[in-house]
Amino acid sequence: MQNYIDSLRALRRPSLMIRAARFGLREYDRKKHLKRIFPGKELPAPGRAVAALIEAEAQHEAIRQEGAATYSVTRHLEALIALMAEAQLQS
Repeated sequence: MQNYIDSLRALRRPSLMIRAARFGLREYDRKKHLKRIFPGKELPAPGRAVAALIEAEAQHEAIRQEGAATYSVTRHLEALIALMAEAQLQS
């Protein structure tokens, strides 16, 4: 679990993205949002979800930094919101 906390503390994202994700935490619905992020899979336990979400968010960030046309700010924010919410469930 400490690895996840360290990974989350090390995240450096644009402040507007973080503010938007914090705003989105109010509407987070675990079942609905995780199914959208991980379609066709069973809902993972919060600890496993955090690990998978760290990887998913990192992929979105890499695409964002590349400036790729496939980047979706919506999908990135969904992953960041879910990551923040699931991390809160861990504590």
